[in-house]
Amino acid sequence: MENEEVKAPEEQLVTLVIDNVEYVTQLTKKYQQRKAYSEIEPGVMKAFIPGTITKVYVKKGQSVKEGDELVVLEAMKMLNEIRAPFNGNVKSISVAEGDKVTKNQVLIELE
Repeated sequence: MENEEVKAPEEQLVTLVIDNVEYVTQLTKKYQQRKAYSEIEPGVMKAFIPGTITKVYVKKGQSVKEGDELVVLEAMKMLNEIRAPFNGNVKSISVAEGDKVTKNQVLIELE
């Protein structure tokens, strides 16, 4: 029994190459069930935390400049100003004042 290796089931082993060195590792269930990465859409403003919309400063079709206030999201007793990341026009507004929003809910889309 000397030099005998104990191996985990093949489907769980993964080979990673880091700096031209191969490593064999086993992925956890939590890692395998993670949410896949998705590209950030620059024109879509989403709630980064659950909260309440206290103020909407823009209307559909309105022209905005980089840094203009779009909405205010109150969360955890803080007022968070969501501002335009670039010059553009308001494509759609998905919330109104007083609305409760969840994390990652779309607030405003710019074009």
